[in-house]
Amino acid sequence: MTDAPEPTYLELTEDDRALISAAVETLRRTYTPSKHSVAAAVRCAGGDVYTGINLNGTAFGPCAEPVAIGAALTAGQADIAAIVAVCKREEEYQVLSPCGNCRQLMLDYAPDAMVILAVGGRPVKARARELLPGPYTG
Repeated sequence: MTDAPEPTYLELTEDDRALISAAVETLRRTYTPSKHSVAAAVRCAGGDVYTGINLNGTAFGPCAEPVAIGAALTAGQADIAAIVAVCKREEEYQVLSPCGNCRQLMLDYAPDAMVILAVGGRPVKARARELLPGPYTG
């Protein structure tokens, strides 16, 4: 088995920074440490932005990214262009790299979307299809 190639990380644009701001604003409104500690925002190809928050429950709760993707899909927006998740650490909001489950979901629903994530402590972006080595394709 060979190693997957390193993703091509790109610098952020003003649109990307605006998407981060939409996620941060959502988290500001909904932040509850034990229930809602992450927010995500997706931008669709037409420019519409949809947000979501994580849902912590007794047994399990979804991450913020699938909630935001679901909001876009529910509104009839299947062409997701970009996605970002943010968390709150102390009093600072930070871009959060997606977990493996969310990376698979992004690959399933938006493989060409740009995913904004933290690499080496700074936000960059890469295509969803580049972020999961050995994805499930069944």
